[in-house]
Amino acid sequence: MGEAPGAAATGAPDGALGGVVSRTLTAARHGPLGVVLRVAAMAVAAIGASWIHRLNDPGVLCPLRALTGIPCPVCGGTTVFIEFGAGRPAQAVLANPVVFLGAVAAAVAPLGLGGRWWALQPKTRVWMLGTALVGSELWQLVRFGVLRV
Repeated sequence: MGEAPGAAATGAPDGALGGVVSRTLTAARHGPLGVVLRVAAMAVAAIGASWIHRLNDPGVLCPLRALTGIPCPVCGGTTVFIEFGAGRPAQAVLANPVVFLGAVAAAVAPLGLGGRWWALQPKTRVWMLGTALVGSELWQLVRFGVLRV
């Protein structure tokens, strides 16, 4: 009782703050403002990850790589954000181009690309993601010297 419309659905608190949170979450789903909000959130996360990494390097975060020495397809994902947050975009792309492109796709999804993705047939989406993951795994194997080219 007494909740703002949509507050229960979004988990937003009551009152003026709840209205601001609700409007921000709605804006993050649509249009250019959504892109700006997503890019701002990613930039804050990247700068924060870079700062934390500079203060305390936790070492290898990937459990598969830590146990076997073989990288997984998303190895380098954290490095993408650390390098980008440190102002080194070229190293970010080289760490894992698939993760980088995925972050870009997530950022521009409010412009309509997200709807185009979901409009694809499920088999097509699975094929595209599978191909991207295989390509990413090959990239990581070469990057870490497991596979020689």
